[in-house]
Amino acid sequence: MAISGFGRGSKSGAPATTAASAGSSNPPGGGFGNLTAFIDQGSEFEGKLSFKDTVRIDGSFSGEITSDNTLIVGETGEIRASIRSVCVVISGLVEGDIEATEQVVLHKTAQVTGDVVSPSLVIEQGAQLNGNVRMASTPAAAGKSTAPGSGASGSTKSGASSEGSEPAGGGSAKASA
Repeated sequence: MAISGFGRGSKSGAPATTAASAGSSNPPGGGFGNLTAFIDQGSEFEGKLSFKDTVRIDGSFSGEITSDNTLIVGETGEIRASIRSVCVVISGLVEGDIEATEQVVLHKTAQVTGDVVSPSLVIEQGAQLNGNVRMASTPAAAGKSTAPGSGASGSTKSGASSEGSEPAGGGSAKASA
């Protein structure tokens, strides 16, 4: 039996403003759909995790994660793994590279250390991302950079304005398609 409605809710009771934080109203391709697995807080797993529907992790996982749908990392989730998925929604800690074919969402409590490859990246104010970002229509296309340093690199703590200044890590911040 699948569990529905385990998306990140709003504490104030107000409706969420991003499509990725909505419940199960998204289509099966990259939306939340039905939650088919849940690794609860206090649980620890190591190895390879592969799934076709939505999985939420609030515990600890290390290894490799591959998904045909959505991975949700809850606020208490700690992931030390490479991640390949359609959609990745992070509210906890992730150490490792992330490849998403549709979208990566970093909620305000997210702490990510690693490279991100996705055509769409949403970062809420307060989220932390330390690594390189490559935005491409597919992860395979992201590997074909036109010049060294063509992706954004360095460290960022969302909320700091980078308009007219260099990224915090001193890397380049060029957009290329």
